[in-house]
Amino acid sequence: MAGAFRPKVLYRLGGILTGAAVTILLVPNLQNSPELLVLCLAAWTGFCIYLAVLDRTPRAFLFQMAAFSSAVISFPYLDDPGNIFETTAARVQEMTVAILCVTAVHALLQPWSATPAIRARVQSFLGHARRWTAEALGSQHTRLEDAHRRALAADVTELGMIAVHLPFDQRWAPATRRRVTALQQQLATVLPLASAAANRLDRLREAGDLPPELEALLADVTDWLDDEQSELHRVGSLVRRCEALAAAAEARGDWNGLLTASACIRIAEFLTALAASRRLADRIGSPGRPSAKILAAESFSLARDHGVAALAGLATATAIGLYCAVWILLAWPNGSATAAFAALITCSFAAQDDPAPVIGRYLVATLKTFPLAALYLFVILPRVDGYEMLIVTLAPALLWMGYIQADPARSPQALPMFSCFIVAMGFLARFQADFALFINTGLAQLGGIVATLAVTRMFRSANVLWTARRILRANWGELALLADIRRPFRPDRWTARAVDRLGQVAARMAVAPAGDRLRAADGLADLRIGRNIIPIRRALSHVPHNVRHRLGAVLAVLAVFYGDRWRHGHADAPPPGLLDPIDRALEALLSLPLDEHRRPALRALVGMRCNLFPTAAAPHIVSSRAGESA
Repeated sequence: MAGAFRPKVLYRLGGILTGAAVTILLVPNLQNSPELLVLCLAAWTGFCIYLAVLDRTPRAFLFQMAAFSSAVISFPYLDDPGNIFETTAARVQEMTVAILCVTAVHALLQPWSATPAIRARVQSFLGHARRWTAEALGSQHTRLEDAHRRALAADVTELGMIAVHLPFDQRWAPATRRRVTALQQQLATVLPLASAAANRLDRLREAGDLPPELEALLADVTDWLDDEQSELHRVGSLVRRCEALAAAAEARGDWNGLLTASACIRIAEFLTALAASRRLADRIGSPGRPSAKILAAESFSLARDHGVAALAGLATATAIGLYCAVWILLAWPNGSATAAFAALITCSFAAQDDPAPVIGRYLVATLKTFPLAALYLFVILPRVDGYEMLIVTLAPALLWMGYIQADPARSPQALPMFSCFIVAMGFLARFQADFALFINTGLAQLGGIVATLAVTRMFRSANVLWTARRILRANWGELALLADIRRPFRPDRWTARAVDRLGQVAARMAVAPAGDRLRAADGLADLRIGRNIIPIRRALSHVPHNVRHRLGAVLAVLAVFYGDRWRHGHADAPPPGLLDPIDRALEALLSLPLDEHRRPALRALVGMRCNLFPTAAAPHIVSSRAGESA
């Protein structure tokens, strides 16, 4: 997509200029202190990789290119620091011309807009959500939940990644981007609402048959979800039926009535969010001013892990320091090329959980390409004369590599093949086949890859499951902060980060073995509990002191529970002592007239009890309103 390509071009150019500026700042001033110069370059590269891994948006290209360009410009020319300004200017010109040429060709051959891709991703999400919810309401979600929620959570995050490109895509892009942000916020609520409704229905089915009016409502909702072309105007009548059934069930004041009311309200909220999402999706890419609600939508917050980013930056800095130490101590003429290649590989794969397997495949692809480069350099090119024949001769190899790059199964091989082929041949103004130089350059490339692989295994040996556990711990830590009434209250940002983490964990959980403790952690249940904490905190200032005390006791125990999970790193079972505060808070709220703040808090307590203690017996609660109606 040309619209998605343009911002990356700007970020890359900005990164090249930044790296060049750092090179000019450091090399002339520290040329007489090579140890200090290497330390500063390694620290700069590590800092850039830290920012790139932390960012998780297309802006990461800027930081990666800043790290890579400073290493590529600096290391091969440290023996001649007097001409570093001319060398830096030449390297910047070369890289800029290359990027602009690629951009021009890309815009001519693939001038596609990012907007249709966003629409397609939204439609994919809505289709998944409809199918999953229809199955969940029919009690089939335990079999299909993992597959669906992995796709749903990943789609929500990826929408924002694509939306970053919109300002470069069309003249009304700012309005479209705000619509996408509002759409992300709506879609982020779809997942927990649908799963909450399914959870309540499970509890009701365990207690006995569903009431006939609820069965009829579920049948109509499922029919609407199964029909891909269903009309949006039908949502209003379904929502009103849900609300009426919830009000009647809630008035009874018994536990089954509260479960029925919770299920109906969550279904109504899900239908409302799904309909709003469909309306926003239909307006994406259309001109016109968004509504005030859309204009007020904040950006969709992504979850960031400073620990993983710092580890990637530290590994990069240490690796570059070790390469340069070996190069300086051995006085190896081509050691600078080794450091440059190592920096390239380290920067390219720093964002992955465990880069070692990818770097291993990079090494294998490089070894495969050396014979081809030798064939061209010593057999074919000596017989070539002129620019036109050079292009014709190189075309088969380059087209083959480009074809491999376009094949998803083999695309990781393309980068090492291109880099090995081009660098090993060492194009100059005149043909020059130097076997010693060819071998030395090849050894420098292989040395950089092998050294990078060794350092990566030392510093980045953590596997995918380790990263997943870190993400889960971060989510538990934020849940503890969300439940702590002494902390700032920002529910929208928490919901966005929780959905983002759910997508990250679900994608990694697919590789977890059956008995792994990671399987015991339910990110979707944590997301639902967090969304139940929000209305309880909002209700604190709208209830009498004694009720506020009981709600505060629930939040305090939750904060301690999730704080312990965060500290221990295990998905420990909820403490039995949490059940009694929840039941006491339920009883206290049921004794009060319900208003716009107390009613959501009551429903949140019901949902919290179902999520934390699904097998617990029904609480012994009798509301005064239930006694009056009796």
